[in-house]
Amino acid sequence: MSELTERLDALRALIQSHGFLTGDGLSNEVNIRIFCYAAEDEMPVQNFIRQLVTDQTLNCHLIECNLYQTFLSICEDMGIQDEISVMEDDEGSDFLLEQLQAFATPDAFVEKLQYSPHQPGDALLLTGVGDVFPFMRVHALLEALQPHFSDIPILVMYPGTFDKSALRLFDRLTPNGYYRAFTAV
Repeated sequence: MSELTERLDALRALIQSHGFLTGDGLSNEVNIRIFCYAAEDEMPVQNFIRQLVTDQTLNCHLIECNLYQTFLSICEDMGIQDEISVMEDDEGSDFLLEQLQAFATPDAFVEKLQYSPHQPGDALLLTGVGDVFPFMRVHALLEALQPHFSDIPILVMYPGTFDKSALRLFDRLTPNGYYRAFTAV
């Protein structure tokens, strides 16, 4: 059995544990866990996620939020999804990025991700972190999510590393400081 398979099996067990679902043992910290994996493991991780979110035997309710799909939905709401490539051709990538970040803000993502009421046993599963870069950085999104999802755990599937003080996407980009999360497994 590969190390990744063992870690994914441990993650399956973790998300069903009482401690994960209630945040027990976190010393009143926010219940955010980050599951790091190598970017080259994206396909097996995606396969695991597909199996996990459809598994009717879990004793938790995973609410998967693919951040890239959320980003596309924000663009659709703005009515610009068909104009993005033209804008990049006409104005350049830097201009496009600046424009997209002006409206695809952490608060816009939070608005899209919110639902109510949160139920005991719910867990928010964030996927698509690498796909939404550089439009959204997960450390900024987690800061914005905390007040709205403080009563349920958040699990981030992260293609990179987290050393308990900084997130490094793809294990190559400049790390972004973030200290309020815990390593999942």
